[in-house]
Amino acid sequence: MEALSRAYGDEALTAFELDFLSDGERRRLPLGASWQVSFEAVEPVRPFRWDKGTPGFAGWYYSATMRDHVGYESWLERDRLILLDRDPQVRAIASQPFWLHWHDGRRKRRHAPDYFIRLAAGQAQVVDVRAEEDMDQQTREAFAATERACAAVGWQFEWVGCPDPVVMANVRWLARYRRARSGRPVVVAERLLEVFSEPKGLWEGAELVGDRIQVLPVLFHLLWLGKLETDLSGGLLETGSLVWAKERRRWAS
Repeated sequence: MEALSRAYGDEALTAFELDFLSDGERRRLPLGASWQVSFEAVEPVRPFRWDKGTPGFAGWYYSATMRDHVGYESWLERDRLILLDRDPQVRAIASQPFWLHWHDGRRKRRHAPDYFIRLAAGQAQVVDVRAEEDMDQQTREAFAATERACAAVGWQFEWVGCPDPVVMANVRWLARYRRARSGRPVVVAERLLEVFSEPKGLWEGAELVGDRIQVLPVLFHLLWLGKLETDLSGGLLETGSLVWAKERRRWAS
């Protein structure tokens, strides 16, 4: 990163170029002329497909945030996408949003970040997903160049690896109930928030509201939204998991 800063200095806005697809049109512009593009709304610059014998596993995830499908190229990317989808600060997500082009002093390089994120306060964030054990020198250089380009235009850059396995297992479960229909009927959701105003076991609280077949999907939807809370890192969700309404964490100590 330091070497890149010395190499590019104040010329980063022209040293980098962004190659992207918008409304079916392919465009390639200097970073300084394209950073204001709404990259959260662009099309992926490469397809998401899985071929037999390849190490990746690509697919499409239905994002409750986007109300549309968002592509991923590995299970690790899919897990990060689920976490982003649950993050209340995330307002929009685009996968493979652009090719970043630059010259490293020896040859031309390019890199397509995994996700472009628009946050609630309007900030932009670029996310690359790669397990630590899969990092090589070329990847580190690409991530460093991406971070340098992001810094030049005020975007946040984040490299993320493998999430905590217990947290991820719990969030994958809750993601089954991410769609708005799981939060109905509204009267059940309101009653759950009342019942869990003081911490109770998951099963115990659900029974106080009504038929568990109807109540549990709503309960899991509220946990997905963060309106109900539980310790997602302490163990897998179970009938006795302590649940409380948001802002009542002090009761759970």
